[in-house]
Amino acid sequence: MRILVVEDDPDISRQLKLALGDAGYAVDHAPDGEEAQFLGDTEPYDAIVLDLGLPKVDGVSVLERWRKDGIATPVLILTARGAWSEKVAGFDAGADDYLTKPFHTEELLARLRALVRRSAGHASATLALGNLRLDPRAARASLDGEPLRLTSLEYRLLHYLMLHQGRVISRTELVEHLYDQDFDRDSNTVEVFIGRLRKKIGAERIETVRGLGYRLTAPAGEGA
Repeated sequence: MRILVVEDDPDISRQLKLALGDAGYAVDHAPDGEEAQFLGDTEPYDAIVLDLGLPKVDGVSVLERWRKDGIATPVLILTARGAWSEKVAGFDAGADDYLTKPFHTEELLARLRALVRRSAGHASATLALGNLRLDPRAARASLDGEPLRLTSLEYRLLHYLMLHQGRVISRTELVEHLYDQDFDRDSNTVEVFIGRLRKKIGAERIETVRGLGYRLTAPAGEGA
């Protein structure tokens, strides 16, 4: 799962990057509206945290441009306390949710989880497929009621597959959503992590669709 944080305050951006990283997300950062515009146009994100008061190009203008270009990524805007007009402008520009500064990191994480979940078509806070369960709130997964011991990348991979269960996902898509901008991306590493994950959740749960990618499915008898 990959998040773009657009924030010019270095303390807030550092706080967000640490919290999101600890919660199992790959995080990119843009310190101004110009870079945010470029990254949002060229990189695929699962959600974006967007401050409205930005240098170079303001957040509302950035968001309006994204929506005009057909970019439907869920956007959580950050606004100054009491700036109700900013909230209205943000929603009119295409925002999905907002949070007022100063904010509690736990609330921001909860709102992001909800945005990502809804955009993937899931109503429940916990993701389930047969006897496999994943709780994004605790960044934990279990199989047959037993906790799974996963590395951060294995968890990130399973989270993405669970969100898009039943759909064929290419290696390229996985690379784009598992790693941040600065990571040395290599689609071959995805195969390595797919192999590790298969050993932990059962090889039959991750189907290889030749020439297309991978699909997460429930084994026969477990249901969906």
